[in-house]
Amino acid sequence: MIISLKKTLAALGVAMVLGAAPAVSAEWTRDTRNGGQITRSVTRAGNLYSGQTTRVGRNGATYTSNSTCRDGFVDRCRRSYSATGPNGRTYSGNTVAARGPHRVRSIGVHTGPRGNVGIGLRRHSR
Repeated sequence: MIISLKKTLAALGVAMVLGAAPAVSAEWTRDTRNGGQITRSVTRAGNLYSGQTTRVGRNGATYTSNSTCRDGFVDRCRRSYSATGPNGRTYSGNTVAARGPHRVRSIGVHTGPRGNVGIGLRRHSR
């Protein structure tokens, strides 16, 4: 009985050390095929991932996206983006998604250059 208690405590200690791992992050930048540039950074802390993407086109257009995802039985993600074209038109939006073992659901609100708002809802069974 004492040996099994020692094994249980040892396993618990290993799990606690692994669970207390520091946040991990990565960042990279590269040129695109058409003369622009893209930068991506991702950070992970436990089961929470967050990232940012920025793209700049050779014509001056920009795109920025921020996202956060939480892993679990049902993965949940939230993303917001904004873009400005070379002619000054702006686009923006937010999307929320949940991906479970049997289906994927997402809803998004998107705003166009004239202030037009569109709402999209998707459901997909696996």
